Amino acid sequence: MTSSVIKIDPKLDLVLERDIDVPVELVWKAWTTPEHLREWFVPKPWTIASCELDLRPGGKFNTIMRSPDGQEFPNTGCYLEVTPNERLIFTDTLQAGYRPSANPFFTAVLDLAKKGSGTRYTAIAIHGDDAARKKHEEMGFYDGWGTVIDQMVEYIKADRIRL
Repeated sequence: MTSSVIKIDPKLDLVLERDIDVPVELVWKAWTTPEHLREWFVPKPWTIASCELDLRPGGKFNTIMRSPDGQEFPNTGCYLEVTPNERLIFTDTLQAGYRPSANPFFTAVLDLAKKGSGTRYTAIAIHGDDAARKKHEEMGFYDGWGTVIDQMVEYIKADRIRL
């Protein structure tokens, strides 16, 4: 795994760790291919109406989430780190090209490590203050991110992704 300058602060950060029984290479592909990401990235019955990924530091990570009643929620962000099969870091604090965002909320870190034939999956949501962390937790970080991990694993096991 990539060495890290990230130091978890429980007052500011949310962490979800799981061992999942799908290969790290398929998890990476699920996270980095728009047609795959849009199939599992939000808890059902929500959907992803649009997904644009430019997989490089400074590249865009943009999605539009659609609620069951059709309301859309754009999410624009920027990749900070892309280490194949190991780590993705993206943030809504910046837009593509490192342009500052008007409404920063959090930075996401996805760490992947091979564990036997499966993956040690760690998702970290880094916030600027306790209020933002608390808001994200109350929005359902653990349930939501846990649900999408389950959806991703199910999607991969359905043989929807190939290397």
